[in-house]
Amino acid sequence: MSVPPVVSQDHAALLASDDPQLAANKRLVYDMYRIVLQGGHWTRAHEFIAEDYIQHNPNAAQGLAGLVDYVRASRPEREIKEALELPLIHLMAEGDYVTTAFVRPEKDANGETYYSSWFDLYRIDDGKIAEHWDVLQAVPEKSANNNTMF
Repeated sequence: MSVPPVVSQDHAALLASDDPQLAANKRLVYDMYRIVLQGGHWTRAHEFIAEDYIQHNPNAAQGLAGLVDYVRASRPEREIKEALELPLIHLMAEGDYVTTAFVRPEKDANGETYYSSWFDLYRIDDGKIAEHWDVLQAVPEKSANNNTMF
């Protein structure tokens, strides 16, 4: 059996920073997830995403319009929650970059559970998300931080 990464129970602590700009950058990314991706409110994407948004995922379109089309086609609009429902492991910021890490349980071909981790990197420019990179990989069997199950 695979051991899941520890999921944060305190999103407020993840959003905090002694540097007000880093805190604002983390809040921008967090709120984009909550409102646009989780809530499906594509009409609000312009509040978070730059018009000339660069998308490095080859399966997604470029620009604000590409993100809007993706959200509109892939999820219904629903109530905006105060917190992310995705199992957030960590949220960190350095300079103009914010990284998120999430986890989710998966089943392999034999029906065995394993945990996939998703990492997203965002570049912030002039108060908007200007660029995005992501990757998806399985978490190894043993983890250095395996003391809590979610």
